[in-house]
Amino acid sequence: MKVILLQDVKGLGKKGDVVNSKDGYARNFLFPRNLAVEATSSNLKELKDKKESQKFKEEEDLKEAKALAEKISNVKVEIKTKVGDNGKLFGSITTKDIAEQLQKQHNIKVDKRKIDIEGGNIKTAGTTIAEVKVCPSVLAKLKIHVTEQ
Repeated sequence: MKVILLQDVKGLGKKGDVVNSKDGYARNFLFPRNLAVEATSSNLKELKDKKESQKFKEEEDLKEAKALAEKISNVKVEIKTKVGDNGKLFGSITTKDIAEQLQKQHNIKVDKRKIDIEGGNIKTAGTTIAEVKVCPSVLAKLKIHVTEQ
């Protein structure tokens, strides 16, 4: 019997797959637990429509992520802090500080965990470039300029 899986089933397949299963297994195990539905023409059409809409949504999200990455790449975050001798900072600039300043200065909200600074936190004055992971496949370069207060 052909069935459409509604959830991942170990040994059978992943959610959304159309698989063959034994009649008894489908009727006695998969259907009562809402793990699968019978692969009728209407259910197959519904599955196809869901996959198309999900693909469209993913494409839209990717377009939005690329637009945000472009916006982030074109801005520069200015951070003023206390600086000691030889351009060393008192303390350091963390990803939390960068995310707050990006929100405050340019009204771009980014999670602090998505910001990656090479070598950890910023400990010297000057310009540093950090990578911002907008989505898993889209990276943006953010310029951070640290100056003396």
